[in-house]
Amino acid sequence: MIHREKQKHSDDEDVIKELCVVNGVSYERIAKEGSNVISLEMFFSGFPRMVGLSFFPRLCFLTIVGQNIKHIKGLECCPLLQDLWVVECRLTVISGLQRCAQLKKLYLYDNQIYEIKNLELLINLEVLWLNNNCISQIQGLNTLQNLKELNLADNIIEKIGHNLDPNVSLQDLNLSGNKISSFKELTLLACLPHLRVLSLRDPTSTPNPVCLLCNYATHVLYHNPGLQQLDSYDVSSKQVKEAAESTVMKKMMYYNMRVRTAQRNLAGTRLSLIDRKKTLLQLPEDCIRTLSHALKNLERELSKVQAVCKNSTCMSEDAPGGPTRLVDDSSSRVDPTTDIICDEMLVKIEALKERLALWRRRLHEIEVCYQRDLAQATNMVDDTVHFLLMELESVGNIRLEEGCSTDPWFNACRDLLLSRFSHSDYRIHGITGIKIDRVIRVFNCTLRLRFEDKLQSLLLKSYEDILGILEEGFKTADQYEVCLHNGVTSLCAFHAERPCSFKTQTGPECSPRRRQWFVFDNELVLPEYIVYFQYITGVKNSSTDRDDTSNNIILDKEVLNMEPVLKAQPKLLSLDDKILLNVASANVLSQITVLNLHGNSLNKMKEISCLTALRHLTISFNEFTRLDDISHMPNLEFLDVSFNRLVTLEGLRGLGHLKQLDVRWNSLSRARENAVVLRRHTPALLKLDTRYNPWKRVCALLTLCSQASLLAHSRTNSNRPRSLSLLSTAQLLCLHNPAPWGLSRELEPDWMAKITALNLDSQRIPKLINLSKMVNLRWASFNDNDLSKVEGLESCQKLEELSLNNNSISTLSGLSKLHCLIKLSVDSNRLSTLDASVLDQLPNLSFLSVENNCISSLHGIQRVRSLLELYIGNNKISVSRDIYYLKGLTNLIILNLYGNPLVEKLENYRIYVVFHLSSLRALDGTAVEAIESESAKEMFGGRLTSDMVAEKLGHINYTDITYLTLQSCSLRIVDLSPSDLFSSLHSINLDHNNLTSFSGLIYLPNIKSLCLNYNHIESILPRQRTYLTNRQILHNKVHSSGYGQQSLSKGNRETWPTGSLEPLMGSLEVLHLSHNGISNMANLQLSRLTNLKALFLQGNEISHVEGLEGLHQLRELVLDRNRIKALAENSFIAQNILLELHLAENRIRELNHLDPLTELRKLFIGMNKLQDITELDKLEVLPSLTELSVVGNPVSIISVFVLNIGRC
Repeated sequence: MIHREKQKHSDDEDVIKELCVVNGVSYERIAKEGSNVISLEMFFSGFPRMVGLSFFPRLCFLTIVGQNIKHIKGLECCPLLQDLWVVECRLTVISGLQRCAQLKKLYLYDNQIYEIKNLELLINLEVLWLNNNCISQIQGLNTLQNLKELNLADNIIEKIGHNLDPNVSLQDLNLSGNKISSFKELTLLACLPHLRVLSLRDPTSTPNPVCLLCNYATHVLYHNPGLQQLDSYDVSSKQVKEAAESTVMKKMMYYNMRVRTAQRNLAGTRLSLIDRKKTLLQLPEDCIRTLSHALKNLERELSKVQAVCKNSTCMSEDAPGGPTRLVDDSSSRVDPTTDIICDEMLVKIEALKERLALWRRRLHEIEVCYQRDLAQATNMVDDTVHFLLMELESVGNIRLEEGCSTDPWFNACRDLLLSRFSHSDYRIHGITGIKIDRVIRVFNCTLRLRFEDKLQSLLLKSYEDILGILEEGFKTADQYEVCLHNGVTSLCAFHAERPCSFKTQTGPECSPRRRQWFVFDNELVLPEYIVYFQYITGVKNSSTDRDDTSNNIILDKEVLNMEPVLKAQPKLLSLDDKILLNVASANVLSQITVLNLHGNSLNKMKEISCLTALRHLTISFNEFTRLDDISHMPNLEFLDVSFNRLVTLEGLRGLGHLKQLDVRWNSLSRARENAVVLRRHTPALLKLDTRYNPWKRVCALLTLCSQASLLAHSRTNSNRPRSLSLLSTAQLLCLHNPAPWGLSRELEPDWMAKITALNLDSQRIPKLINLSKMVNLRWASFNDNDLSKVEGLESCQKLEELSLNNNSISTLSGLSKLHCLIKLSVDSNRLSTLDASVLDQLPNLSFLSVENNCISSLHGIQRVRSLLELYIGNNKISVSRDIYYLKGLTNLIILNLYGNPLVEKLENYRIYVVFHLSSLRALDGTAVEAIESESAKEMFGGRLTSDMVAEKLGHINYTDITYLTLQSCSLRIVDLSPSDLFSSLHSINLDHNNLTSFSGLIYLPNIKSLCLNYNHIESILPRQRTYLTNRQILHNKVHSSGYGQQSLSKGNRETWPTGSLEPLMGSLEVLHLSHNGISNMANLQLSRLTNLKALFLQGNEISHVEGLEGLHQLRELVLDRNRIKALAENSFIAQNILLELHLAENRIRELNHLDPLTELRKLFIGMNKLQDITELDKLEVLPSLTELSVVGNPVSIISVFVLNIGRC
């Protein structure tokens, strides 16, 4: 033992000597000089143990590299140590640092440390390097609040968690080379406000799996906007941050739309279920009403008969001689058939009650079925919303796709599940099969990468094993590791890229082994499908249900027809004393104790107030809506008002002895108000039946914005949390942050001015008060309250988000001073209009939601130029021109109009909206596809409609329009319907458009002048194209093809029939068709314009003057600049009153066939090819001609020459 200690002392002495030699310290004088040493270094060898450090009490810097040190020791004597490097030394645990309170930098990288611990006392530590160790969990750093740099690269860390939350001073964090795979872990780094440098895939390390996912950098930069450097890249520029912010905002907008769509679908499903429930309830309710009416009739008659029997019995007992004496008076003798009638009545009553019980069970079954279906739909939508939020949080790296029967993978998955179902296992439960309701395909990039890496390594290992077998043969059975089983193979095949259908034998022959999964490695299982199914417990045929219903109706009729069948009695419409005495079979009103007024048509009964002795009152099956007349009846104990139309019980007063009240089958809805009435005016009530009324849910009592409420629901955060949650900012802050006001803490005078977020949802607030001092309020939510108007927010001028859903607000007034407002939600209120004067004061509004209101027009929305998202579904918008109010919103990318009448009323609604709103990216919860935009352009591009006219003119007073000009608008079609709206329109100018026909212009009743210059008019009405021969097509394409202009065959000629056609546009007098490329006048069908007086066809390609036969009123005809070579015999056959004719700039050589123009006064034929002066002689047939122009013709030169000779 002594020898061993001496040996150890000798070894320690050698180590210390080596330490002194390396650092230039004299070993002999170490006792004196050691206290002056502040820095020591040892590299690669010579220092196997940390000894001799006690000789250096003032040591500040210690560096040990490449030694064989497993434990840190001997630093107790170095309290001033600031920097410690123990690297590449095989350390397995962190220890021995408790006394180093001044330590600021600690480097322990390249060791074998498994756990972060024993650092709690190093509160001054600023730099900690633990990279390249074996650490699997971040822990033990809670007290290091001064830590600025942390290096945990090249470990095996999978999760970050909240373990870094206390390290608020952290600026530089390196987590490269770990196994972090989830974006959720990176989101947790947002709580480090001073983080500037982050490394997750450093160039010297392998990247974390999360770094290989899409949108990785975007996600990190959004949640950590203060980062200056990411993975050694500079990300400090403003453009980079804005790009990340914009990307995330767009994704949040998209998923918010998807969630709203899912919730909207749920609302639609709920309405359809309610409608189905109402339909199913109609028959049972009618049957119950009929049977109940008959039952109460029988009960009334039975009570009358029993009363008669009772009176007769009493009379017999009171007669002389006692009850045994026979009484001869017929009035006192009991009818022997009375007992039989009573028995029959009792039997029928029991039968009626049985039928009523059956129909009530049917009501219960329908309600249970409704609640089940609603719960199933709600759960399905909840799952969908959860899936969407999962997609958002993973920034698209987890994606879920809903399948349908047309998808091959859907059918493959369904077939696989059906093949794995074994009837024998479920036969004991009465289950005969399963029904697939829904299949969702899952794309999880993280799990897929892990799966592929694992599978690749497994395949590589298998290949190496095969090579080993070829070289060395097989190993023993114990040496083989089982990785996959047949069950897992099936599962992996199920999760392959192209899923297949595995048809396995089912039923009793299917062995249990074939129906089990064996998973030996979870990384080899890739979840790819979510399947919703339900068990089939029996076949329920709708025809069977119909048969049961029919049988029940027949049974009801049989019961109703049982003896005795009561005769219908006349219904009472009003009451008086005589009627009351007659109904009650009484002589004096004060003696009436029981009164049955069942089955009448009463709605008032003021006369009943005099029945002070009344104890039992039945007024079922009447028309009462209130019970004001039933008051101050001190003896009343029983009251039956079932099967009436009661909407409230407020009329009841002073019924102190009422014990039983029946108000079934009425229209009562407000449970709280009616309960207050009963509690106050019927204190003795023992039995109350309120079934089968449309009760609304009971709400909490109204409250005010008290100080306690404000303290509990307010926050003072300065920034919105960097979260991908779709909750409003106020809801998010109040959900995840504690209230800043302590219970015992005294409030500062200006505590309300510090509030930035306020969430008062579901507080039943009737009015917003006590908010005037919240001058810094930025986010507020007042959903599910009883607000009737927006008030009290005038001082909150910094408000950015405001939510007022589910209130009773009817106007937006009160918001005009909130100039900073960005998001506004007023869903499920009572808005009827969008106040333009208010919206004009909201220049920064980018999100507006006003769904489930009563808005009938979009007028006013055009004032919000900055709007990006508009949700206005389930309102009353029905006119297509309202879409034009949105055309000025050039930033609008998401629009929801679902549930408005316009959606169903407007033909091609979706294409119409997409065409007019080119910036739109999503409509009614569905993305706008490129093919939809193309279809919209084809369908509505160049379409002149009344909505377009309203947009151009700025009003909708169509009847006041007399002149309309829309030049250069790329119009192709005119559709001004209904045409009666434009009865005052006389003149239209549509020059420079793309019209090929008059289109809808022919329906305008009073058009006198029409300008269609520079279009492509081919005909008044669109004409059907006919097929051309190849030679004709070639000639049309290339006029110099050598084939010449081919005359069309009779079957292919593109002319309209020469017979008389129905006249059109009877009021049209002036028509301009210049520069339309017209080559065939006959095809224009101009003869149908019978009242035309002026026709302008200059600048076309006309070669023959024809088709004017019906224009008998034509006064002026302009055909300048065409290709006319000659005039035909029938060119002007009907123009006998033509006054002016323009044929300048054509190719005319002869002036023939002008003789029908007897009234022609002006003729312009300049710039033609008239050569022979004799052609001018042909003008003698124009007796009325007063003005002639032949300038520019060859003949004009000859005419001048002859004229000059004549003068000489």
